[in-house]
Amino acid sequence: MTGVVEKALTLWGLTGARYTLVTARENAVYKISSPSGTFALRLHRQDYRTDTELGSELHWMKAVRDGGLSVPSPIPSVSGTDMHVIDDIQVDVLQWLDGETLETSLFKPKTETRRSLMQTLGQEMARLHGVCDAWQPPADFIRCAWDIDGLIGEEPLWDRFWDNPTLTSQERVLFNAFREKARTDLTDQGSSLDYGLVHADLVPANVMVDGSNMHFIDFDDGGFGYRIFDLATALLKHIDAPDYPDLKQALLDGYISERIIDYRSLDLFMALRATTYVGWNITRTHENNGTERNARFITTALTLVNAYLEQKK
Repeated sequence: MTGVVEKALTLWGLTGARYTLVTARENAVYKISSPSGTFALRLHRQDYRTDTELGSELHWMKAVRDGGLSVPSPIPSVSGTDMHVIDDIQVDVLQWLDGETLETSLFKPKTETRRSLMQTLGQEMARLHGVCDAWQPPADFIRCAWDIDGLIGEEPLWDRFWDNPTLTSQERVLFNAFREKARTDLTDQGSSLDYGLVHADLVPANVMVDGSNMHFIDFDDGGFGYRIFDLATALLKHIDAPDYPDLKQALLDGYISERIIDYRSLDLFMALRATTYVGWNITRTHENNGTERNARFITTALTLVNAYLEQKK
């Protein structure tokens, strides 16, 4: 990948800048240090987003930044474009944002600190949704949809979770029963659910904390969806924490202090979010800890799906 990085540095007028690989999860991200500033160079995974979809993401991030939220600003290349394709790899450069991940900050021992962080996350999430509602996307704006079909349709965005090859026949039956019930409930609730642009991946690793400032990064999975899906995504990672009830309440309190939302369907969306990871991991069981992660995702999803179906009997 270093050849692609070197070519990208030239295109962005950063020839000779120092670069360090920061993460190589879904996308490869390099920290670029140069006399003109510090930046994040992203090499996108192939065949995940079209050029139009990626361009839409960058346009959206600009709008969110202009709306007053702290997200990375796209940095145009020397030619004025925000993205280039180099050796069949989509590349862009973003402003570097300092801070530690929320994942790190939440390890602080004080419960009050954890509550405060989750409350701030709720507030910033609500502000994000408000800014997105106020923005008019351009006519060529294309992003994925975390709608009924995107979550539980025949070809969901993150694969067919009910076909995870490690599931037992009984677990498959349960997941398909949940799909039917979820489709019915989502259809019945219809327009009562707040729907619009969502980040869709506000897990602790994608939230940066810098003193009193909170930044949102990685809009890679963002698109159209139910706003409560963002809340469920933020909560799911903490569901086994001893202080989960406090963290949950803090997130909701923060959100509703900025924006109205009906969160009576939160249990449904917690289950929906949990099942997406069961699908997502199907092609990743070969990775380090992939098998253990797969078992954990399935256990969490089964617990939440069972609880939801039981309460709806």
